Amino acid sequence: MPTPQELADKFWSALDSDRTLFLGLDGARDGHAQPMTALREDGQDGGPIWFFTTKDNSLVAALSESNRAMAHFVSKGHDLWATIHGNLVADNDRATIDRLWNPFIAAWYEGGKDDPKLQLLRLDTEHGQIWLNENSLFAGLKMLLGSDPKADYQDKVADVSLA
Repeated sequence: MPTPQELADKFWSALDSDRTLFLGLDGARDGHAQPMTALREDGQDGGPIWFFTTKDNSLVAALSESNRAMAHFVSKGHDLWATIHGNLVADNDRATIDRLWNPFIAAWYEGGKDDPKLQLLRLDTEHGQIWLNENSLFAGLKMLLGSDPKADYQDKVADVSLA
């Protein structure tokens, strides 16, 4: 049975590998979320999570309504799911842009790091709920044999601090 800290560590590792999550603002645009590429500082244990976008992105415009954010994540192998809560802020700190800049990001901004449309967002993570599903096939077989599937999942869900 993984501890909450082990689940948080698995989440951060999966996010570093998969990088795509759905990000939305609480109460803005009916909670609409959009896929975003998540970046973190090398060697970082927790948040914040960074996103490069444009100043005309609907999330940036909605920051005037709310900065409470929720992000949803599913690992590539569908063995880990997470819902993350925190505050989303516009943060065009040049030192951070320089550290996170890479060829993939550069392809989206004709003006490079000085592109007037460039907007860096920072998600200051607070907490999340993480679901781990490492043995779904095994759990399915146990259910077919009359076992209660809830027992397999009780120890693989946790509310964790992601600050």
